[in-house]
Amino acid sequence: MAAALSAAALYAAAPHSGWTRLRGHPRLARVAGWVLALLSLLAWLGVSGGAAGLCAMLVSWMLALVAQPYLALLFGATAATSARETG
Repeated sequence: MAAALSAAALYAAAPHSGWTRLRGHPRLARVAGWVLALLSLLAWLGVSGGAAGLCAMLVSWMLALVAQPYLALLFGATAATSARETG
Protein backbone atom coordinates (compact mmCIF):
# COMPACT_ATOMS: atom_id res chain seq x y z
CA MET A 1 0.00 0.00 0.00
CA ALA A 2 2.85 2.40 0.76
CA ALA A 3 4.30 1.80 -2.71
CA ALA A 4 1.01 2.70 -4.38
CA LEU A 5 0.62 5.85 -2.27
CA SER A 6 4.22 6.76 -3.00
CA ALA A 7 3.63 6.38 -6.73
CA ALA A 8 0.48 8.51 -6.53
CA ALA A 9 2.30 11.25 -4.60
CA LEU A 10 5.27 11.30 -6.99
CA TYR A 11 3.00 11.33 -10.03
CA ALA A 12 0.90 14.14 -8.53
CA ALA A 13 4.09 16.20 -8.08
CA ALA A 14 4.97 15.91 -11.78
CA PRO A 15 4.19 18.98 -13.91
CA HIS A 16 2.21 16.94 -16.47
CA SER A 17 0.24 14.96 -13.92
CA GLY A 18 -3.28 13.92 -14.76
CA TRP A 19 -4.37 14.25 -11.14
CA THR A 20 -5.72 17.79 -11.37
CA ARG A 21 -6.94 17.87 -7.77
CA LEU A 22 -3.55 16.89 -6.34
CA ARG A 23 -1.31 19.44 -8.08
CA GLY A 24 -1.38 22.04 -5.30
CA HIS A 25 1.84 21.32 -3.40
CA PRO A 26 4.40 19.53 -5.60
CA ARG A 27 7.31 19.81 -3.16
CA LEU A 28 5.28 18.33 -0.31
CA ALA A 29 3.98 15.57 -2.59
CA ARG A 30 7.52 14.76 -3.75
CA VAL A 31 8.82 14.50 -0.19
CA ALA A 32 5.84 12.40 0.87
CA GLY A 33 6.38 10.14 -2.14
CA TRP A 34 9.99 9.45 -1.26
CA VAL A 35 9.20 8.91 2.43
CA LEU A 36 6.47 6.43 1.49
CA ALA A 37 8.85 4.69 -0.92
CA LEU A 38 11.36 4.25 1.90
CA LEU A 39 8.61 2.99 4.20
CA SER A 40 7.55 0.51 1.52
CA LEU A 41 11.13 -0.67 1.11
CA LEU A 42 11.54 -1.18 4.83
CA ALA A 43 8.25 -3.09 5.02
CA TRP A 44 9.21 -5.38 2.13
CA LEU A 45 12.67 -5.94 3.60
CA GLY A 46 11.09 -6.91 6.91
CA VAL A 47 8.75 -9.40 5.25
CA SER A 48 10.97 -10.92 2.57
CA GLY A 49 14.56 -10.23 3.53
CA GLY A 50 17.34 -8.50 1.59
CA ALA A 51 17.33 -9.07 -2.15
CA ALA A 52 13.80 -10.46 -2.36
CA GLY A 53 12.43 -7.49 -0.39
CA LEU A 54 14.19 -5.01 -2.66
CA CYS A 55 12.88 -6.74 -5.79
CA ALA A 56 9.34 -6.96 -4.38
CA MET A 57 9.35 -3.27 -3.48
CA LEU A 58 10.61 -2.24 -6.90
CA VAL A 59 8.05 -4.43 -8.70
CA SER A 60 5.12 -3.11 -6.66
CA TRP A 61 6.36 0.47 -6.95
CA MET A 62 6.92 0.34 -10.71
CA LEU A 63 3.57 -1.35 -11.28
CA ALA A 64 1.89 1.46 -9.36
CA LEU A 65 3.89 4.11 -11.26
CA VAL A 66 2.94 2.62 -14.63
CA ALA A 67 -0.74 2.56 -13.62
CA GLN A 68 -0.87 6.23 -12.55
CA PRO A 69 -1.52 7.85 -15.98
CA TYR A 70 -4.29 5.36 -16.73
CA LEU A 71 -5.90 5.82 -13.32
CA ALA A 72 -5.69 9.59 -13.72
CA LEU A 73 -7.30 9.33 -17.14
CA LEU A 74 -10.16 7.23 -15.76
CA PHE A 75 -10.75 8.99 -12.43
CA GLY A 76 -8.77 12.24 -12.26
CA ALA A 77 -9.76 14.39 -15.22
CA THR A 78 -12.55 16.85 -14.67
CA ALA A 79 -14.98 17.97 -17.37
CA ALA A 80 -13.28 21.37 -17.63
CA THR A 81 -9.87 19.79 -18.11
CA SER A 82 -11.20 17.43 -20.76
CA ALA A 83 -12.90 20.26 -22.65
CA ARG A 84 -9.78 22.42 -22.51
CA GLU A 85 -7.53 19.65 -23.85
CA THR A 86 -9.85 18.67 -26.71
CA GLY A 87 -10.31 22.05 -28.14
